[in-house]
Amino acid sequence: MKRDDYINWDTYFMGIAMLSAQRSKDPSTGVGACIVSEENKILSLGYNGMPLGCSDDEFPWGRDGNPLDTKYLFVCHAELNAILNYTGTDMKGARVYTTLFPCNECTKALIQVGIKEVIYMCDKYSHTDSVLAAKKMMDTVGILYRQYEPIGQDIVLHL
Repeated sequence: MKRDDYINWDTYFMGIAMLSAQRSKDPSTGVGACIVSEENKILSLGYNGMPLGCSDDEFPWGRDGNPLDTKYLFVCHAELNAILNYTGTDMKGARVYTTLFPCNECTKALIQVGIKEVIYMCDKYSHTDSVLAAKKMMDTVGILYRQYEPIGQDIVLHL
């Protein structure tokens, strides 16, 4: 008999997005993303961090103060990094699993590469103009979005 306690696809891919978020050096909000084909094959992964060549020891990680002294003008978001890390030729029809609802800028990129669905863990910035704009764009172009529904099971990795 085969096992019947295996995890579903959503849990598998969200788990990989969550594991990817552990690579982020952001002290307040580590985000991970996993882009998956229609055939449930992983196309790319990403997490939020500084661009290549920009030292994460020299650039700021703060959230408050002069914009040039905060992370916001410098950090590449997880979804954008997942798109940029992709080495294939076509993402049309793919899904993205992300630990945080995408911002408006990442949404533009998701639209441009043909993502059809966004599955997110958290939407803690749902009231912001950035996320409201993202949802308006997704609604306009027909990108589905839904919150991940946890299965209520702990999965422990001993590395």
